[in-house]
Amino acid sequence: MAKFLANSFLFIITVSIILSSIPHKATGEGDDFLVKLQRKQLKEKLSHFRVYWHDILSGHAPTSVQIVKSPTNTGFGQVNMIDNPLTLGPELSSKLVGKAQGFYALASQEEIGLLMAMNFVITDGKYNGSTITILGRNAILNHVREMPVIGGSGIFRFARGYAEARTHTVNFKTGDATVEYNIYVMHY
Repeated sequence: MAKFLANSFLFIITVSIILSSIPHKATGEGDDFLVKLQRKQLKEKLSHFRVYWHDILSGHAPTSVQIVKSPTNTGFGQVNMIDNPLTLGPELSSKLVGKAQGFYALASQEEIGLLMAMNFVITDGKYNGSTITILGRNAILNHVREMPVIGGSGIFRFARGYAEARTHTVNFKTGDATVEYNIYVMHY
């Protein structure tokens, strides 16, 4: 019996080695590096979100901190890292639905134009754990600023769209600001 089991084991190993060395293609198309997948019939949806972004530079727990100081007196080159609350209403005390995590940098020498790179991390409801990624220019003195949605994760995988930013309030003494974001995102 032991000899039979040993021979069976050797036979199975030998056949496995031979079969694994035979070139094959997973779908009959492509090569070993690229395998074409059949796209399922997915229905793309357009969703609209309105949140308030709270950029807090003052107090004992700021949500925006300067990480690179500008080498000029214009502010050009300054970079701030953010972990800003996203709420349903303009008051900081309203329901927290996520965080804006990323950075913004003063990228214009002629005006206050920011490069915004941030993930809106949703922490509430059916989108909990998903992110929307925004990367674009924000000329903050314009009434309405538009920035592209370049992707996301979770429910927003393959997301695309745009975000409109409107300043709700700004405190010029502290630098704190509340901005209304309307995000229009296509996703599956």
